[in-house]
Amino acid sequence: MGIAVVTGASSGIGAATARRLAADGWEVVAAARRLDRLGELAAASPRIRPCALDVTDPASVAALADAVPACDLLVANAGGAFDLAPVSEADLDDWARMYDVNVLGLVRTVQALLPALVGSGAGHIVMTGSTAGRWVYEGGGGYVAAKHAVAALRDTLRIELVESPVRVTEVAPGMVKTEEFSLVRFGGDAARAEAVYAGVEALTADDIADVIAWVASRPAHVNIDLVQVTPRQQASATKVVRRT
Repeated sequence: MGIAVVTGASSGIGAATARRLAADGWEVVAAARRLDRLGELAAASPRIRPCALDVTDPASVAALADAVPACDLLVANAGGAFDLAPVSEADLDDWARMYDVNVLGLVRTVQALLPALVGSGAGHIVMTGSTAGRWVYEGGGGYVAAKHAVAALRDTLRIELVESPVRVTEVAPGMVKTEEFSLVRFGGDAARAEAVYAGVEALTADDIADVIAWVASRPAHVNIDLVQVTPRQQASATKVVRRT
């Protein structure tokens, strides 16, 4: 175990991952914009330290790197979807926001923490991707494009870092029911957000945290390139069996 940085740690998969890694013995730097949420996480475990972070702000990312001079594991989890509009009607500001958070934010964070990860002698980057990085669906153009870019970044980093001691992994979930993902996507429309998961025993944030913890616990010579994980009822972006 060592020092782990988890971005997007104020809710959902990020918060669950911070809790799980701390329980496993990691010293966790939980990073996100909402410090009140991070305070709640830190209050629950002496192994969790909150740190303000906006991955879209280069100065904020640089401040994170200054606050964490040693890092063994980066869980680059910050991201999100902000629309479900067809390409013909897409708001390009929403697309730019998704690209900035999901892709450029990932690159900023990796660039800032990579020296510490290399310096650890056995660093590990685990990025939260999505089945949207491989599957397309109507209305998903902006998010799908961003998550395809994340998948490409994982492949590229794997090649570029193969001569270093840093491992690179993507964990790509399908339908995960968290308290905020779909609610944010649909602008706070709770009924529409809840309908996404109707009749499906969706994955939970803890399910994904369990996968991330397993990936991070492999021996240093073992690189898990990709873990794609879905509910049993989901076979593709469009093939979802819903029970009534």
